[in-house]
Amino acid sequence: MITIKEVKTARDSWIFTEFPNKLYKKVEPFVPALSLDERTVFNPRKNPVFEYCEAIRFLAYDGKKVVGRIGGIINHKLNEFYQYKKGRFTRIDMIDDIEVTKALIGAVENWAKQKGMNTLIGPIGFTDLDRQGMLVHGFDQQNMFITVYNHPYYMEHLEKLGFVKDADWTEKQIFWPKEVSEKVKRGAEIARKRYGYQLIKCDRKKDLFQYIYPAFDMYNVAFNDLYGFFPITRKVMDYYIKQMIALVSLEYIWFVIDKEGKVVGLTLIMPSFAAATKKSNGKLLPLGLIRYLRALKKHEVIELGFIAIDPKHQGRGIIAMMFEDGIATGIRHGVKFAETGPELELNANIQNQWKEFEYVEHKRRRCYTRPIL
Repeated sequence: MITIKEVKTARDSWIFTEFPNKLYKKVEPFVPALSLDERTVFNPRKNPVFEYCEAIRFLAYDGKKVVGRIGGIINHKLNEFYQYKKGRFTRIDMIDDIEVTKALIGAVENWAKQKGMNTLIGPIGFTDLDRQGMLVHGFDQQNMFITVYNHPYYMEHLEKLGFVKDADWTEKQIFWPKEVSEKVKRGAEIARKRYGYQLIKCDRKKDLFQYIYPAFDMYNVAFNDLYGFFPITRKVMDYYIKQMIALVSLEYIWFVIDKEGKVVGLTLIMPSFAAATKKSNGKLLPLGLIRYLRALKKHEVIELGFIAIDPKHQGRGIIAMMFEDGIATGIRHGVKFAETGPELELNANIQNQWKEFEYVEHKRRRCYTRPIL
C-alpha cells in the first residue's frame, strides 16, 4: 500500500533530495543536481522567493521503502497578476508504478485545491531560473548541470492520468565553430559603429556588481512575456548570484551597454559541470569542489545559460557582438560542443539565433497541465 508523508524534518528533507540520486545511480545519462542547492531552494529562511510563494514536499512510501517524491508550489503574485489559480508541481520522481505517481499527484492536487487553486501545471520550478520541464525526448542524452533527467515512463504516467501538453522546450547541441564567421563580424561591427554599443567583460568578480543588477532588471523586461515567467526581485537576484558566483568564469559573461551606459544585453555561459557533478554525486565535499575548479579551467563542453536583450534594442547586432567574442573564447579553450539548455519552442527569437550554427536538436522537455479534479 502506498502512503504519502509530508516532508517536515531535516531527515525528510535529506531523503527527498537524495531520492533521485539513488533511483538513477546506475543510469549513465543522469546528472544529479547539487544537493546543497536543492535543500536550500525549499528553505523559506534562505530562499527569498517565499516572500510571494509557498511550497510543500511529499514522499511516497511502500511500507518503509521510499518510492517517490514530489514538490508543490503556488506563486501568489503570478496568479494575482494573470488572474488565474494555478498550482505547480516540481521535483517529481518515482518508480515505474502509476499508483505511486497517482498518489504523489493527488497529494499536491489536494494541497493546491485547499489553497483555492483550480489547475495544476508542471513540472516547473519557483522561477524561470529554476529547473523545469519533464524530458519527453532524448532519454539517451546526458542532462545538463541546470536541467533534470527522467525515464520515459514519467510522461506515460502523467498522460494516463489526464495531463496534456501546456508548453515545450527544445534543447540543441551546437558544434562549436572553428572560426568567427564574416557575417558575425559584420553584425558586430554594425552594432558598434551604427548604434554605439560597447561589449563589457569584467576582470574581477567584484566588478560584476556594477552591471549585474541592471542586467537582471533588463532580463525581467526581456523575458516578461515568456511562459511561466514572473520578474525576480532584488532579493531573489541576490539568492541566485550567491549560488552561481563561485561557479562562473569571467571569460564567459558578457554585458553590452548603449551610448548612455545602460545595460541592454547579457549572456551567461558556464563550462559544463555535468561530469564533475556526476562523479561527486551532487556533493561539493570532499572532492566535488576540486572537480568544479578543474572544469572551470579545462573543458570541451559549455552550457549556454541564457541570452537576454532589451526588447527595444533587439535586431541591432547585440547578439553578434556577444557571439563574436564568445566564439573566439570557446575556440581558445578548445570547446567542441555547446548545450543550449531549454528554449521555448514557440520563441522564434531564441530559436532563430542558432540558424547560422551547425547543431542537432537532441532533447525536448514539457510542462503538463490538468484541471484539479
